[in-house]
Amino acid sequence: MRIAVIGYSGAGKSTLARALGERYSVPVLHMDRVHWAPGWQERDRGEAHRLVHEFMENSGWVIDGNYTKFEYERRLAEADKIIILALSRLVCFARAWRRYFHYRGTARADMGEGCPERMDREFMWWILWKGRTRQKRGELRSVAERYPIKTVVLKSQGEIDQYLEGISC
Repeated sequence: MRIAVIGYSGAGKSTLARALGERYSVPVLHMDRVHWAPGWQERDRGEAHRLVHEFMENSGWVIDGNYTKFEYERRLAEADKIIILALSRLVCFARAWRRYFHYRGTARADMGEGCPERMDREFMWWILWKGRTRQKRGELRSVAERYPIKTVVLKSQGEIDQYLEGISC
């Protein structure tokens, strides 16, 4: 099974990806770990491409995150299932805020080493507005339109829970 999990920041992509990886016994790649090098430095683009390319050679995988510059079209094309998390901006903001207080001062397992959890104005602006521009929303709609058979759009935690309950291995 190959699954791409995409959607809005704070929607729970990494949490869902871990659950799916466990359910299907396949490795999980968090694109945040690929993009961010220690100290919140952007990783060299060539190295990031290589990391994703090599990971996708596995027969099964779950990859969470948008990062359209890193094998995005290939991820979508090769995925057996594409899951779009389209939770409301306020839910995403609340989740990111809780995550910040839970991991404050440490790096999450799905984040790059040396990248402690943070909640600054720029990230808050991204969650609430910049990451939800008409163009960004259109990109997610376009994925669902291009891959209608293998795409599922989940808009609430209840829908995520129902999806997880309904899948079989």
